[in-house]
Amino acid sequence: MRDIFIVCNNFEELGGLQRWVHHVARLFADRGHRVRVIGVTHADEPHDHGRDLPYDLTVLHDSPPPPRRKGRLRGIRRGSVQRKGAATLSRMFRAARPGGVIIAAQVWAMEWVALADTAGMPVIGMSHESYQATRASSRYERVKRYFAGAHRFLVLSTEDADSWARDDMSNADFMPNPLHVTPSAYPDLSQPVVELLGRLSFEKGQDMMLEAWAEVTGRFPDWRLRLYGSGPDEEALHRQADELGLTETVEFAGTTSDVEGALTQASVFALSSRVEGFPMSVMEAMAYGLPTVAFDCAPGVRELITHESDGLIVQPGNTMEFAGELGRLMGDEGLRAKLGGQARSSVQRFSADMVIDRWERMFDLVDR
Repeated sequence: MRDIFIVCNNFEELGGLQRWVHHVARLFADRGHRVRVIGVTHADEPHDHGRDLPYDLTVLHDSPPPPRRKGRLRGIRRGSVQRKGAATLSRMFRAARPGGVIIAAQVWAMEWVALADTAGMPVIGMSHESYQATRASSRYERVKRYFAGAHRFLVLSTEDADSWARDDMSNADFMPNPLHVTPSAYPDLSQPVVELLGRLSFEKGQDMMLEAWAEVTGRFPDWRLRLYGSGPDEEALHRQADELGLTETVEFAGTTSDVEGALTQASVFALSSRVEGFPMSVMEAMAYGLPTVAFDCAPGVRELITHESDGLIVQPGNTMEFAGELGRLMGDEGLRAKLGGQARSSVQRFSADMVIDRWERMFDLVDR
């Protein structure tokens, strides 16, 4: 039994990273480990991730740390705040039993871990996005700087691990997200509903979903597109749906915590994202036997879906092809049943027990 520290930007938002943090923390605790989840700061809009949790929660800073901006005084103030937070981390790390492990789940959080006293404790860094997404962002240089010296640098697909290894990150390795749902009911795949769950934002590509829907809905007038989520693009998406004449066939369903209720009322799942890591929404859909059409926006998509076997993969941004594959599924209940059934089976290779076993083996390796 180990002391496991999971350090992230915040653990309070309703987001994929936060869901991963709480799920993995619970799985580690179920294995008998003593787990502490640490957020650098609070979320702007906290979400209730449950009560009576089997792990401890700590927030380093009640107020957001100063942003990274130019200027000597700003730099001094930010550095002072970071050092205070790192001192809190150091006290927690020094109280750990032998065999303790630190998991820095995001690179911003790793800045605090790097300032803390981690002597004698392995540090495992993580990225929850694809190599290409990081490479094109401001996070790239910080990932190279802060995670290069970690005992392991974990990403979500073998392809991304290989990409980082070719980019001189010899500590790169693959760790998938664990399957986090256990269905108690399944869709019968007869409901005329295509569903998409995700934050309403540019990255999630709901604008491309609406473009594809405009191409396919005329052939299937009884079908509806149901978009779950909220976010910065919500008003723009409403306007786009109106301009495309889709208001009668598109439903904006808002956020939901009832994933099973949502997925069992649909017959097709769609992933229209521009960027992804290892999309948890696709894992959920597969577990419920929903056939998925997805843009090939990240290696994590290909890690989950085998085209024509347990889902359909489309060239990124090709909304006409996306519409065509949607139409195939909407018009063929037998194909929906075939792909959905195979999805239910294939996603089990990411079962919680299998993934946590992989974590346990990694802990043994880095603790030697």
